[in-house]
Amino acid sequence: MYRAVIFFSIILLGTLVCGRVHAHQWTPTYPTVEQSYVPGVLRIRMEILNTRPNIKHYQISVFDEEWKPISFAVSDRIMRVQHLQRKTVDIHIRDEDRDVVKYVCSKSKIITNDERVTFVTSRICSKVK
Repeated sequence: MYRAVIFFSIILLGTLVCGRVHAHQWTPTYPTVEQSYVPGVLRIRMEILNTRPNIKHYQISVFDEEWKPISFAVSDRIMRVQHLQRKTVDIHIRDEDRDVVKYVCSKSKIITNDERVTFVTSRICSKVK
């Protein structure tokens, strides 16, 4: 019994000490839709922080309640964010999509010519109020 507990404790401690998880931050968690300076167009302001040293590109996407893509406008759909850089993103949607938009997501993108490299991609979504 004690051997199993000690063995489990050693494995858990080794995982916590050796294993590191990196992800990016996509805030706010519950963004609000605001009127933009263009009539008939709304804005959702998001902020991204890249804490992954091996990833520099992120893709923006917008979905409805059933995870179907919604059309939107942003300066760069795939944007470059350096390690530990923070960037503000203005996402523009049509006024008629105000009640349809539910999720605004960012997904890390691996852009490399090396086919042997494998990275874990992360997608973080915020639910629109």
